[in-house]
Amino acid sequence: MANRTQWEYKTFQFETKGFAGGLLEIDTFTDTLNEAGRDGWEVVSCFVTNQGYGASRLVIVVLKRPR
Repeated sequence: MANRTQWEYKTFQFETKGFAGGLLEIDTFTDTLNEAGRDGWEVVSCFVTNQGYGASRLVIVVLKRPR
């Protein structure tokens, strides 16, 4: 049987700002992802949660790295 890579996962949650949501503190977002990348984490998914009427409430980022 071939050696299979095992993964560990991590998630980050970012709150959006603004009257209807959807505004993201992009510098904080970028800095957080860059720091995680230096530790070997890779983004595998990024999505928003719905607040209502098309506005986003949270941005969720899922990362993985080999165990």
